[in-house]
Order: sequence, then C-alpha cells, then structure tokens
Amino acid sequence: MTRLLEFIVAIVIVAVLGVVVGVAMPSTGHVEREMLISKDLRQVYDVFSNFRRFPDYTVLRSFDPKVQFELSGKAYGPGAKIAWKASDPKVGDGSLEIASIDPGFAQISDAGKGTIVWNVENGWRGDDKKFTIKLERAGRSQKLVKVNWAYDVSYGFNLINRFSNLYIHGDPDSLIQFSLSNLQNLMASIPNIDYSKMVPSIAEQPAKPVLFVSTTAPRTLDDVDAASDKAMGEIQAAAKKLGVNIVSPRITFTTSWGDQNYTFDVAAEIDTTTLKINGQDVEITPAQRPTLDAAAPAEASTAAAPADAAAAATPGSKDKLGRVIVDGNVKAVLAFGGKALKAEWNGTGAGLPQTRQMLAAYSQTHGYKFDDVTYRAYDIQVKAPVNNKGTIEGYDEQKFEIYLPLQGDNLPEQTPEQEAGMKQPGLEEAAPAGSSTAPAPAGTAPAPAGTAPTPAGTAPAPAGTAAQ
Repeated sequence: MTRLLEFIVAIVIVAVLGVVVGVAMPSTGHVEREMLISKDLRQVYDVFSNFRRFPDYTVLRSFDPKVQFELSGKAYGPGAKIAWKASDPKVGDGSLEIASIDPGFAQISDAGKGTIVWNVENGWRGDDKKFTIKLERAGRSQKLVKVNWAYDVSYGFNLINRFSNLYIHGDPDSLIQFSLSNLQNLMASIPNIDYSKMVPSIAEQPAKPVLFVSTTAPRTLDDVDAASDKAMGEIQAAAKKLGVNIVSPRITFTTSWGDQNYTFDVAAEIDTTTLKINGQDVEITPAQRPTLDAAAPAEASTAAAPADAAAAATPGSKDKLGRVIVDGNVKAVLAFGGKALKAEWNGTGAGLPQTRQMLAAYSQTHGYKFDDVTYRAYDIQVKAPVNNKGTIEGYDEQKFEIYLPLQGDNLPEQTPEQEAGMKQPGLEEAAPAGSSTAPAPAGTAPAPAGTAPTPAGTAPAPAGTAAQ
C-alpha cells in the first residue's frame, strides 16, 4: 500500500513538474534559414509569389515521390493555393496559401527587397502557422539575393503543443533547409536576365493558314535580304496563282543559325484553309511529327531538301510532316494555335533574342510550361521600316510581337501584368498582327548574328525538320 501511494505521489509530482515546465515554455515557435542565390531579385520573388513551381523544389517530393499536388485559387499573389496528399505519414496532407506579398511585383525591382507570407495548414502542432520569406539584394555588386525563410507558430495555452516546440528543428526546419537547396538548383536552370521592364500577356493564338518557303543563305544581311525577297516573291506568285490573299506581314521562322549559313522559313498568312490545286480541294492542316518509317526515302531525313527535290514533289500532296506542297518551293501549313506568352519589342531586330530570353525566364518563374524545341518562339513584324527609293528609313522604329507557345491544360487566362492593366511603354500605337497586307521590305530580314526571329508552330516536329 505504501509503494502504491509512493507511485501515485511520483506521478502527481511528474505531472505538476510537466505543467510547470509547459507553462514556462514559450507560447510561440520560430525557426529560420538563409541562403544566397545568384539570380535577379524579381525572378526569385516571382517563384515564391506563385505555387506553380513549388512541386519542383519542395523537399516533400523527396520524402514521398508519390505525393500529389493540386493548385487552386489565383494563379499568382494573395489567394494562390496549393494542397498535397501523401501516403507517407512523415509528409501527410496539407496546404499552403499566399497571404500577402509586399511590395507588388511592379515595385519589387526598385524596392530591392520584399516579403512574402504563406499560411500553413498541415499536421504540425499549433495554430496560426506561417512561412515568411524575406528577399533582399546582397553582395558588393547587388547581384545576389539573400533569401530568409522563416516558420512561425502559436501554441497558445496548449501545453502539449508547447512541448512540440522542442521538435521545431525537425520537420519544419528540414523542409525549409532542403527546399532552399532545391530552389537554388531550380534557379540555376533559369536564364539570369532582368525582365522587370517587360509587360507580357497570355494570348490565345488561333491556328492560321500560312504559305511558306524554306531557304538558306550565307550569314550576311545582303544575302539574307536577297533570299527573303526571293522567297516572298515565290509566296506572292503562288498566292496569286491560287487566288488567295496574303493578310499578314512577313513572318520569319528560324530553323538553324549556323556558323556560315542561315536556314530559315519565310511565311505569310493567307485568308483560306482550303486550296484548289490541280482542280482538287486540299485542306491545310497542322504539321505532324514524322514517323520512323524504315521505308521512307533517305532524303526525307535531311534538314533542308534541295529546291529541285521540292519541285519534283506533286503539287497538292503532303510531305512527311503533313504540310501541303503548293508549287515549287512553296508549302502550306496550319501554324500557331493555342495559348502563347506574348511580348512586344520596339526597335531593331537586335532586341528580339533578348526578348525571347526574357519570355523563357518569365515562363519558368511563373510555372508556364513550354517546349522551345517542338513549339518554338516566333516573331511577327507589325511595323516595318519605310522603303523610300531603295533606302530603308525608320529601322529603329520597327515594332514586333514575340510569342512563346505554352503547353499544358492548367494555364492561367492572364499574366499578373494583364490583370493589373499594364501596357508596354511606347508600344500602344503598334498595329495588331495581321493588320498589314503588304510584306515587310527586304531590310527587315534578321540582322546581326543571333538576332533573327526564332520560329514556332510551323511544324510540331523535332528541330531541324521544319525546313524540308
């Protein structure tokens, strides 16, 4: 009996001590980790301001490769949500929601620092759980971004929850630390370019019938101009013969910018998807991937078939990519189609490669999927230089629309810039694509090396097949 009483007294003493210790323990928990990332501040800010890339850098997938993520709410900023379900009890089920971002995306680059707060709902003990991500430019040249990722939780008067603060350096700490390491690897794959002055939008591009000619020229402006003029002349002659109208400016699709030669397509939109060739109606369809047919002729695998081979093909038939052979070197295909990320450029063609690189980086930080090998970016010149008695004037006043085709079903309808009603400075007067009925002058062909527009949409086929 005495031993039983001693046991009861010991239990009471332990319980009292537990209560005393629990009351003495803090009612809140906090843990944080920091990392320097060599990347533009706006890019890091954008990755944290949406959850479309979260599955790519979170450590949850390392804990449970079968974890399932689901996006909901807004695509960007406060109200964006992501939830996950996992079979591994270490991961469990949970969700994150962006509670606030400060400042807004349009001010972050000038401010040089920002704070993003995520609300946390999962199996961790406590209430009012939050992740707070603070970003700040760092380094002597301000080219680094210091990322401070913190976790805060309130335990209130729940003594059991207060004891869980002893384990805050477990799951919360490891999630932050390992996710930051994964984030550093993710950011390394994104072009390090400042796109804060660009105002992109998501545009629904309908499929459009185009006539095009594949050609090759030495990498000099005069040679490219001559090849472009010749190709456009062939397109115009074919359109006249077919009785169709050209309804767009000249479009250039790049196949290969080689060391010596430039291989590209010159194209123009027409006003019909049905052509009458040799008395037969031929429907223009999207290009198709070529099949691996051992019986296919050897020349079918070449990147750019010679002109005499194209001429020998039967007008009205289709090549191995499903493009209609019209006449001589002229072919027809249903190009574009689907959503594309769009930007505008005002100036010479020298700015096009950088703009395309900005679009690629923007897409990656916002989680928009694209395939720049199969569905490559394309440029439409909406304002060409004035050709005045053989001279080119206003070359610096050209206007271009640059498109990066997007892939996937879960794409937002608008970019944050669109939702905010922002416009690209100095481009409000640009004519819409397809508004011109005349081809661009010869001087609008791609200028210096690397500045030529890159194509997309003419053929959903591997790189190098579009110029056959």
